[in-house]
Amino acid sequence: MKVLIKSAWGSADPTQAAFPFHHANAFVEAGHEVQVFLLGEAVSLMRTAVAESVVPVGWAPLADALTKVVEHRVPIHV
Repeated sequence: MKVLIKSAWGSADPTQAAFPFHHANAFVEAGHEVQVFLLGEAVSLMRTAVAESVVPVGWAPLADALTKVVEHRVPIHV
């Protein structure tokens, strides 16, 4: 299955902001083809300083999830 994950959530809501990356990893690990499309505030998550400061409630930090997304070679469109 091909999956496109879209998000506009930025660092103001760290839990929502991290979901697309955690979900992308889950889909890839389940064997699906995934792409992430970021718009609005979510674009700022691509800055290293921002990604490292986003820690969602009950989930691994965004920087960890983003690293895995990159390792999985998931395209990220901004």
